[in-house]
Amino acid sequence: MQPIQVAIIDDQPFVRHGLSYIINAQEDMEVVGEAANGREAVDLATRTRPQVLLMDVQMPEYSGIDATREILSLLPDSKIVILTTFDTEEYVYGGIRAGAVGYLLKDAAPDELIDAIRAAHRGEAIFRTTIAAKVITQALNGAIAAPTNPASNHIHRLDSFTERELEVLQHMAYGLRNEEIGGQLHISESTVKTHVHRILQKFGVQDRTQAVVYAIRNRIVQ
Repeated sequence: MQPIQVAIIDDQPFVRHGLSYIINAQEDMEVVGEAANGREAVDLATRTRPQVLLMDVQMPEYSGIDATREILSLLPDSKIVILTTFDTEEYVYGGIRAGAVGYLLKDAAPDELIDAIRAAHRGEAIFRTTIAAKVITQALNGAIAAPTNPASNHIHRLDSFTERELEVLQHMAYGLRNEEIGGQLHISESTVKTHVHRILQKFGVQDRTQAVVYAIRNRIVQ
């Protein structure tokens, strides 16, 4: 099995080196490059095509949010996890709208970081900070107003989903797998798969991550 190829983007050298040490110590992943700002990140991504990128937000010259947006426009299969010291709604929402599949704080335990990389590689959404959980919950309940200049003008109404589908969608947003969702909702895994399939159909997307990101990017009204 080929290792997961990871890129690290952060303007602080000691952060990059520390993350690189942790990641390269894993048998199933390797660091393929580092960058100190958003511009370097775009160049690094196009040259090395990493499967997962750990992206800082505040960097000189070009922010991590802008870099995330540009990288995904060039390499849509890349998985980007925002890694920052700031747990703010602005950054969480900005990262989600740019297409990031995860949001993690730099003080996360090494095991949590490694698990997040593996989950992102599997195509799962990882938004496990306090503010990220709040943003996702509000978005899924239609509490967040539509952003200025939204990426899409197509709005999905909550009443197009069943109550159970919304429950499944919310658990998907927390990164739970089908078996775990079934356990939480006391339904079978096959029933969860059916709900997930219908959610993907209604959103017109290919996978779970796209469904979660789409749900958050777009205004959801009751």
